[in-house]
Parts: sequence; structure tokens; C-alpha cells
Amino acid sequence: MPTKLTLRLDETLIAAAKAYAHSQGRSVSVLVADYFAQLTHQPTPVDAATPTSKITASLRGALAGSDVDESDYKRHLQAKYQ
Repeated sequence: MPTKLTLRLDETLIAAAKAYAHSQGRSVSVLVADYFAQLTHQPTPVDAATPTSKITASLRGALAGSDVDESDYKRHLQAKYQ
């Protein structure tokens, strides 16, 4: 369950963190959580609402409703690399 954490940081550092987070399509909270998880060697929590990149977000659901499955992909790779 998410809990609020207050950090006191320099304004320029906060601005830089917000700009970086925006460029990555993530929130500062997610960046901090990921960093803390790395520090403590814990698995990073997966937040389905926050994609890892803008490209991933644009592809999410692209194949919804199609009958493409893993075997189709394997056939494609076999044909491609023969």
C-alpha cells in the first residue's frame, strides 16, 4: 500500500528530477521507488499504470482482439532466419 514520504531537497535538484521523470514518461515517485528498491536489492514494483517508456505505452493493447499467439511469432522467426 503506497504511503506518503516527504523529502527536503534543493529546488534545482527537484526541478531537474521532475524534468528527467517527464522525459522518461514516469513520475518522480516511481523513480524514487525504483532507486530505493535497487538500494535494498528488492524487486522493482511493477506499476501497470506507468509504462516504462512512451513507445511501450503507444504499443499497449495494439494486438487486443487479434488471434496472434506465440506460435505465430515462432513461425515468423523460423521463416525469417532460414
